[in-house]
Amino acid sequence: MGMFAGKRPAGLGFTAGKFKAPSWRPNCVSSTVAASDSHYIAPMVFSGDAVRAWQKLLALLGAQQRASLVEQQAAYLRAEFKTATMGFVDDVEFALDAKANAIQVRSASRLGVRDFGVNRRRIESLRAGFSQAN
Repeated sequence: MGMFAGKRPAGLGFTAGKFKAPSWRPNCVSSTVAASDSHYIAPMVFSGDAVRAWQKLLALLGAQQRASLVEQQAAYLRAEFKTATMGFVDDVEFALDAKANAIQVRSASRLGVRDFGVNRRRIESLRAGFSQAN
């Protein structure tokens, strides 16, 4: 994948309503940590049919540059986003919570300490696209 891709981290996935907890590094956001945690980001909310919302998310991810879908289950997705110049990789996870009309999210850099807000901006950009998608 590249010199700065890093290794796929262990422990990814969605278990008991949670993603893997963020480390101390400020290069991760997650909707399944406490709202008071600096890593917290709100989940993506939807109204209506959960299957349709999940399909919207899949279409949105498919349109992203430098993104690869690496795992797809009925209610869980994992994608890798690669930077254009240096090839750094971020792991991005989504879990469908149909009862709450929400898609839980996590985005984390594999390498380094800081991401200069890239993961938070990515999720907010996806949220905006998700809200606008028909």
